[in-house]
Amino acid sequence: MIANVQNVKVGIVAVSRDCFPKTLSERRRRAVVAACNKAGLEIFESQVILENERDAMAALEEIRAAGVNALCVYLGNFGPEGPETMLAQKFGGPVMFAAAAEESQSDLIDGRGDAYCGMLSASYNLGLRGVRAYIPEYPVGTAEEVADMIAEFVVIARVLLSLKRLKVFAFGPRPYDFLACNAPIKGLYDLGVEVQENSELDLYEAFLKHEGDPRIPKVVADMEAELTENGNCYPGVLPRLAQYELTLLDWAEKHIGASEHFVFANKCWPAFQTMFKFVPCYVNSRLASRGIPVACETDIYGALSEFILYQATGVAPTLLDLNNTVPRDKYEEFKDVIGNYKPTDLFMGFHCGNTPICHLKNGKMAYQLIMKRSLEPDSEPNISRGTLEGDMKPSPITLFRLQCNADTTLSAYIAEGEVLDVPTSSFGGIGVIAIPEMARFYRHVLLEKHFPHHSGVGFAHVGRVLFEVLKLLGINDIGYNRPAGDLYPTENPFKK
Repeated sequence: MIANVQNVKVGIVAVSRDCFPKTLSERRRRAVVAACNKAGLEIFESQVILENERDAMAALEEIRAAGVNALCVYLGNFGPEGPETMLAQKFGGPVMFAAAAEESQSDLIDGRGDAYCGMLSASYNLGLRGVRAYIPEYPVGTAEEVADMIAEFVVIARVLLSLKRLKVFAFGPRPYDFLACNAPIKGLYDLGVEVQENSELDLYEAFLKHEGDPRIPKVVADMEAELTENGNCYPGVLPRLAQYELTLLDWAEKHIGASEHFVFANKCWPAFQTMFKFVPCYVNSRLASRGIPVACETDIYGALSEFILYQATGVAPTLLDLNNTVPRDKYEEFKDVIGNYKPTDLFMGFHCGNTPICHLKNGKMAYQLIMKRSLEPDSEPNISRGTLEGDMKPSPITLFRLQCNADTTLSAYIAEGEVLDVPTSSFGGIGVIAIPEMARFYRHVLLEKHFPHHSGVGFAHVGRVLFEVLKLLGINDIGYNRPAGDLYPTENPFKK
């Protein structure tokens, strides 16, 4: 099966202004490569020292032949801003610029590189060429510091490269009762993402053709091993779930086309249960655990947001409703765990059962309570079976969503927080989540900017990486949870 992890091969090209000693850049480049190797980061070292346009073309040929798809242009000294930015422009992939700090007060004549100044010229020329390059917060450093910058750039590059190779498979129109999930697809094309929208009938037909598939028993056995005896509460539904899982994976393999990565955004109610005879949440959780998000309710940008989080964290993501408040009596009972968070910093993130089992305490197969109420209120659960329930384990998290607005512009938000070790006393895949200053973020970002109820959840703090990714994608409207005292533009400064 096609892997959903983007491979990054980073290379480094050192540059030198021809009135500086070329050997200065060469020596400093070798030191950066050594620092990268020491940190366990593989990097391709170009042997070209770029001084002019011919050197730029020679370096480009060398790194392309080596399969480099992310490039660090390293100013070992001042550097020639024209040729070095020409290289960035022609490279065609993610590029970062970094510069060498001076090393010793005893060597500030022949050993002074002036790269601090050279970065200004490089930045100016990147602007003239319209090149969006990654420039670290403070892009001038020692070999070890530049190696750290490159390591962060690799993660940023992974996200950027993966988007250009991604296809979103959508099944079914987005539900009328969840218009929040309905967003223009033009934003996908602006990002370089492919999308294939299909009918629910396409999915149902493909599912029926997988009836009796000889691979089903093996998938069922894998499900049984994952759920264990305690969590396998409805074993009778597993063959149908396995049939559905194979249907999705076979569809992707058949229709991936020119792309390398894929995600799904599938309609999952209300007709799904009556036709397929189960709810698909558990399968969604299993694919997400393998880095293949399956967003509920045909939420295309939810699937995209999960995919970005997966590339940034390397950990299975999930999609949750920003769902309900935490009752005050629960807040008081678990105050020792909650600590300094205010009641309004807390909420419960919930979905029916799509969160991977690795993120749940005692995850178990269950049924979708809300759907059972309407579809089979007076009988044992049958067509409402198929969720994965459990409280979420304590973990650092990043809430993230990239969204296309009604006018087809892209906007996003990022907020770091944590899942608390507080029992939810509720159902579904659910957790008590703390985000500093959540109430203000909720009002002046989520509500003010018309974001939908779904949020991508990554199980690590990656706000810094995501912020840089969004900038490089040209997205200027980036919301985040501002600290107390830092007012949002629409926040009333006159407090009660």
